[in-house]
Amino acid sequence: MTYAAPGAPPAASVRPPVIADNPVAGAQRLLSRIGTLCWVELRKIRHDRTELYTRAVQPALWLLIYGEVFTRIHAIPTPKGISYLAYLTPGILAQSALFIAVFYGIQIIWERDAGVLTKLMVTPTPRSALITGKAFAAGVRSLVQGVVVVIIAALLGVSLTDNPLKLIGAAAILVMGSAFFSCLSMSLAGVALARDRLMGIAQAITMPLFFSSSALYPTKIMPGWLQVISRVNPLTYEVEALRGLLIGYPTTLWLDTVVLVGAMVVSIVCASLLLPRLANR
Repeated sequence: MTYAAPGAPPAASVRPPVIADNPVAGAQRLLSRIGTLCWVELRKIRHDRTELYTRAVQPALWLLIYGEVFTRIHAIPTPKGISYLAYLTPGILAQSALFIAVFYGIQIIWERDAGVLTKLMVTPTPRSALITGKAFAAGVRSLVQGVVVVIIAALLGVSLTDNPLKLIGAAAILVMGSAFFSCLSMSLAGVALARDRLMGIAQAITMPLFFSSSALYPTKIMPGWLQVISRVNPLTYEVEALRGLLIGYPTTLWLDTVVLVGAMVVSIVCASLLLPRLANR
């Protein structure tokens, strides 16, 4: 007869060891942490919606003033059957998302100065999850902003698609573009390390990114050197994909999507690698 050691649990209650490196469980934990961090970011909007209202002013002015004027004078060629205002709307969608995302680096520097980033870094949450959560929060913010732009465009008579699949695709493109530019901003934060320095860098790159893309005018009317820059500008691919989905503009959607996905993944990796440098400053 065998005797159990004093205080030992009955044999029937002994559980088999849990495999810690289960890839499915690890992926689920990672997605759960990304979702939680994204939700924390979005709760800030519930407490202060001022940012959404103030950021809606600029795209409204672009559509109401710039779009209406250039539609009347026919200064920029567009495909037959597509008004310039319709051509401009996806560009302003991408622009509003860019202006939201490109200042995310300033927010993460503020979190470092407030001690929030240090507390997050000592948790088991991977750095990539921290960055990805913030990136997709920027994407959801851009979606809220995008709804405002679409409503203004509809009031101005722009005919956009009502195909649900195309609308979902456009939302996904907008989120990916915002995720890329927010991660680019957080990568620059890991290099600049200071808010005032990053503010100067963000202001220096925002307008060149916008004007070197096809947001305002077709690539074919640009000078040759600017066409080269436009082809390596991720904002161009975001705008072209949005045009193809929302107004039926001829574009290579698969190429636009592949470029955006690749740019987003690379930017998440870069921002994750630079995060410790920012946190330990």
